[in-house]
Amino acid sequence: MAKKPAEDGAEDGGGGKKKKLIMIGGAVAILALGGGGWFMKSRSSAAQHAAAEAKKPQVAFVDVKEMMVNLASEASQERPRFLKVKVALEVKDPKIVPDMQPLMPRVEDLFQVYLREVRASDLEGSGGIYRLREELLRRVNVALAPNRVDAVLFKEVIIQ
Repeated sequence: MAKKPAEDGAEDGGGGKKKKLIMIGGAVAILALGGGGWFMKSRSSAAQHAAAEAKKPQVAFVDVKEMMVNLASEASQERPRFLKVKVALEVKDPKIVPDMQPLMPRVEDLFQVYLREVRASDLEGSGGIYRLREELLRRVNVALAPNRVDAVLFKEVIIQ
């Protein structure tokens, strides 16, 4: 019987070492998998970031000359009213900007003719400016067809 406890103790000591090795090996494996996962995640994140940069739409802005026009007179108006406006055109494809440049006098003419028919009361509030933006966008797309302008951006609007 004395041998049994010694054998059990020997088995316990050997089994304890094996358990420690298994636990250490398991911990190393978990750390390695976690580190590998982190590394792969950071690589895929970098790849996704690069892909997102490549997918970002390239836009270009074309400035229209600053314009100052007399607004159409209203019945109760005693003195003339003026509108000073500075506009930029936004296009999604920068390659069409050189095609637009020769047509800019046409755009300016269309803007001038339209703006002279606008009354100061038409431009009141944000709704009036929004309607002005939409009308200018429609007109510029007619003038520059087949090229397309995506937005008319106001840099300056002064009504006096």
